[in-house]
Amino acid sequence: MQRAEMIKAKILELMQNKTVDRAIGWKRGEFFYDNSPAVFETPEELEDFVYDSFCGANLSKYLVKEAKKDGKVLVCIKPCDSYSLNQLLTEHRVDRSKIYVLGIGCDGMLDIELIRAKGIKGITAVKDDGETLTVDTVYGERTLPRSEAILGRCTVCKGGKHVIFDELVCADEEKEARGDRFEKVSELEAMTDDERFAFWRSELSKCIRCNACRNACPACTCEKCVFDNDASGYASKANSDTFEENMFHIIRAFHVAGRCTDCGECSRVCPEKIPLHLLNRKFIKDINELYGEYQAGETDNGRSPVTNFTKTDAEPSVIYERGGKN
Repeated sequence: MQRAEMIKAKILELMQNKTVDRAIGWKRGEFFYDNSPAVFETPEELEDFVYDSFCGANLSKYLVKEAKKDGKVLVCIKPCDSYSLNQLLTEHRVDRSKIYVLGIGCDGMLDIELIRAKGIKGITAVKDDGETLTVDTVYGERTLPRSEAILGRCTVCKGGKHVIFDELVCADEEKEARGDRFEKVSELEAMTDDERFAFWRSELSKCIRCNACRNACPACTCEKCVFDNDASGYASKANSDTFEENMFHIIRAFHVAGRCTDCGECSRVCPEKIPLHLLNRKFIKDINELYGEYQAGETDNGRSPVTNFTKTDAEPSVIYERGGKN
């Protein structure tokens, strides 16, 4: 039985024995690579459930709304998503007693844009055997190594460990973390101030203020965002100048500092492909260097270094002692 069918069978079993009332998973989108988060309230609706290499969405964010409803909701959680769920529990944004966490395995999700970047056009299907992708197109068949088409965040996977779950289905043994997620951050730090400013001006100028990054981010759970405040001057409108382009993303990065689990949803959903995760990783790298290694969401009751004062906290002057990088 394929992984998707095993997961679906488990959800169906839990629905039928009344352990859960509904489930959050994925359903097929307009295209085969466009799987979307969905809530399944009946066994019949569950027929549309899918799980494959194009189910990149982190479903933990949807619990903020669904866990407020009556009954118990099941959520399918990949290893990296489990950190986000733990962080939501830490911040008391969801009620653990109303959630059934089904931990599922993940080998790394695919990015259709990386496949297209190989010059492959007219794609009709992608077959994934775990090592090689066989891409069917209207022009014939193409193949490429799977490693060349996985999402950026998957290239620096934390490993296959679920830090929170009620039950595991098709979950592989824990894998070793891979990649250096701070490599690009270090490259940016090595730039001159002018070079770094030019890099971010070039990237942030692409922003169309669609709010996809904010809406998908598990750390953005304010009931009313400051940028939705009509009195702020920024509410639900396109940027009118370069200052506004910078303001939105920089303030958002500050708001999630110490809370971002580095799930990469912000960059994954951005239609302009702005590497927004690099802003968050800069904060994560600084926190690690100033306060010691810390992973947001590793537990469901931790306190981040920036909200937990100790006598050994870094003094403001330390940013200059580290070479004036900020």
